[in-house]
Amino acid sequence: MSRSPGRKQENYKISRELFVLTYGALVAQLCKDYEKDEDVNACLDRMGYSIGIRLIDDFLARSAVKKCRSYSETADVIAQVAFKMYLGVTPSVSCSSATGNEFSLILDKNPLVDFVEELPAERASLCYCNLLCGVIRGALEMVHLAAEVSFLQDRLKGDAVTEIGITFLRKPEDRKHRR
Repeated sequence: MSRSPGRKQENYKISRELFVLTYGALVAQLCKDYEKDEDVNACLDRMGYSIGIRLIDDFLARSAVKKCRSYSETADVIAQVAFKMYLGVTPSVSCSSATGNEFSLILDKNPLVDFVEELPAERASLCYCNLLCGVIRGALEMVHLAAEVSFLQDRLKGDAVTEIGITFLRKPEDRKHRR
């Protein structure tokens, strides 16, 4: 089936509430499928990673961001552009190392937990939003930036804020191009 030449492609968006409810159902099903929280966390991370390696193309096409020249610039783009574009929130960024390769994204509001009050006591080590870590890690890897991404604090676990830690694992390579 072909499109008419002058017709604009329609963008279909699902509502944020539907996405959050669907995500909650996914996590609930994973908790039924796996006995250990570590297995659920690993599965969410793998799923997020797969999403991230595919989402980066959409992000680069829609955002028109230029190549980042530093880790701090990369962290700012993740917070101010990517999170805003896909989740509708803008976390604050703080650098947590003197070497400049560790950053924290601090979320005042985490949209994935809109309908979650607290984790059950028997699921204390569950990282409910671990999908986000995988998405960030997968997207960064696709632009040749290896990183470790994990939750450092989580409001669902009683912490004051939700904080995602990003540690870039190696220095960006300085490539000189011959012309």
